[in-house]
Amino acid sequence: MPMTSSVIDGEIARFDALASQWWNPKGPMAPLHAMNPLRVGWVERHIRTAYQAPVRLLDVGCGAGLAAEAFARLGHDVLGIDAAPDVIEAARAHAAGLSAGGGEAKLAYRVITAEALYREGARFQAISALEVIEHVADPRDFLATLAALLEPGGVLALSTLNRTRRSYLVAKLGAEYLLRLLPAGTHQWRQFITPAELGSMLRSVGLRVTDVAGMRFNPLSGRWAQSHDTSINYIVAAQQDRRKAKRLP
Repeated sequence: MPMTSSVIDGEIARFDALASQWWNPKGPMAPLHAMNPLRVGWVERHIRTAYQAPVRLLDVGCGAGLAAEAFARLGHDVLGIDAAPDVIEAARAHAAGLSAGGGEAKLAYRVITAEALYREGARFQAISALEVIEHVADPRDFLATLAALLEPGGVLALSTLNRTRRSYLVAKLGAEYLLRLLPAGTHQWRQFITPAELGSMLRSVGLRVTDVAGMRFNPLSGRWAQSHDTSINYIVAAQQDRRKAKRLP
């Protein structure tokens, strides 16, 4: 059967509305700006463990390019994709400044879904989907598409939110309504995914989890750090078994 789109129209509209403010480190995307060094550094270590060299990397749900630009600066050949056209325009505009700086970073953006990109025959050595899976229509189908986009032995990195009482109090009520760190309605708590659920879904699409870490925010320093506590934010690395690489119809 053909793949169905992972896109939820309401989510795309919500993030498109934030396009002009995406690169403001004190704006509505401030939490992602603060989280980005941790996320990118963690993913980079796992890529280098697998390949010891720059790779062809796909950043799915890239938004306006916070992680995609960082990966490109690290030397990877990066394609950022998002179904939201306004945020992709913001990403391209900001990337123009990256090119103007005289760097040799390879970075491109497209308005396209992961499913459509797969149908084009694209394959990547590494894929990142950071703070994305909690916004898709069917997480398991979404992971199946990402697994199919990976080259044999490829690395997939995902970061998301755990579905716990603590995450409801801190990441939903606290961040969106009390502290106003995120626009109200950014997350739906029932769409959060536990590490056990995510691990099971990854195994079902032919991937094995190689690492899991919590991400903890320090309100005093305004910085994020790796943690053993996965009760709110966490990040996962998975790898495709070269002998069990799957392809979708």
